[in-house]
Amino acid sequence: MPQHAQIFVNLPIKDMARSQAFFRSLGYEFNPQFTNEQGASLVLGENLFAMLLVEPFFQSFTKKAIVDAHQSVEVLVCLSCSGREEVDELVRKARAAGATVPNEPQDYGFMYSHGFTDLDGHVWELVHMSGEPPQA
Repeated sequence: MPQHAQIFVNLPIKDMARSQAFFRSLGYEFNPQFTNEQGASLVLGENLFAMLLVEPFFQSFTKKAIVDAHQSVEVLVCLSCSGREEVDELVRKARAAGATVPNEPQDYGFMYSHGFTDLDGHVWELVHMSGEPPQA
């Protein structure tokens, strides 16, 4: 089975300054080595990154049309959190920074989940796993 050392999720954005300000307000940082006016490397973890790419630059990587994330969903980005408190705090910060929060938190016993939709329409799910899922 292939094993990968890092992941880079590439997301199209409309406004670089606005997107960086949004994610900084949640407490995230950007790797300046891979950040300029066309793309920004959002550090999500030790080996986890989201590349925020302005739409014209993003378009240069594909011949397909860019999905309008406000109208359609192509990906749900799901991040694990250290606890329910971190999940709730990130959602609170995202809402305060202008994100929409379309759903209430979900508690499945073994997993707590909540999320938000960022300024460009991308869905971010946040989960805390506190046990094993029930066996079928």
